[in-house]
Amino acid sequence: MRIYSSLWNADDWATRGGLVKTDWSKAPFTASYRNFNANNACIWNSGKSSCKSSSKSSTSSASWLSQELDSTGQQRLRWVQKNYMIYNYCSDKKRFPQGLPLECTH
Repeated sequence: MRIYSSLWNADDWATRGGLVKTDWSKAPFTASYRNFNANNACIWNSGKSSCKSSSKSSTSSASWLSQELDSTGQQRLRWVQKNYMIYNYCSDKKRFPQGLPLECTH
């Protein structure tokens, strides 16, 4: 599963080069994290992570991290992307002329 989000106001560059502005009438936009630490992005492919885990339970087949979306879940994700996603930095080759970030290759 992938989650794409933006936690900053990037109206001037991220939304089709600034053409699409944030609709602030839809506020509040809420995000919260507790004990969040992201030193490196992990890449998931075929249920395996590029990151090593210190927890045995996190690599269990029952763990939500090791599960992939079924075809219905993938279809729903594409619908949300099509209908709600304005900007995807993984397709912004102007922003990354030297190449897209590693997490965008999968």
